[in-house]
Amino acid sequence: MSRWLDPVKNLRLDLEKVRANVKNADTEDLLDRATVYRAGMEPAALEIIDAELRSRGVSEEATAAHAARRGAGVRDDDGLPMKCEKCRGPAVARVWVWHRLWGVLPLFPRRAAFCEVHVPPPPQPRPKRSPPGGIVTKG
Repeated sequence: MSRWLDPVKNLRLDLEKVRANVKNADTEDLLDRATVYRAGMEPAALEIIDAELRSRGVSEEATAAHAARRGAGVRDDDGLPMKCEKCRGPAVARVWVWHRLWGVLPLFPRRAAFCEVHVPPPPQPRPKRSPPGGIVTKG
């Protein structure tokens, strides 16, 4: 059977790929994986991430402080933290946005999750318009 059709083979964790990914990741991303996303990760991958953080000189206190700062975010229906629509960071807010065709044409509203960097500002109230010509009629 082809490796693409074998569901068991496709689910196996390739630890060499995980090690390469962890080596290339920045420390902030590794801290997010080790704290915020910990519940949804494989134990073997977490061992590699924890070892890399120790090799980079990140203390347990720094990890605990990161977990306290970033841990309270938006969760999905299964209780796992949601990721930002624009990056891999943990989401802190869910807002209504327009789903756009080709990034331009609004089709329908949907809920989207955003991190503290990418959360859109709240909509501003529309200013009241004066009538055409600036003439106010009583009536």
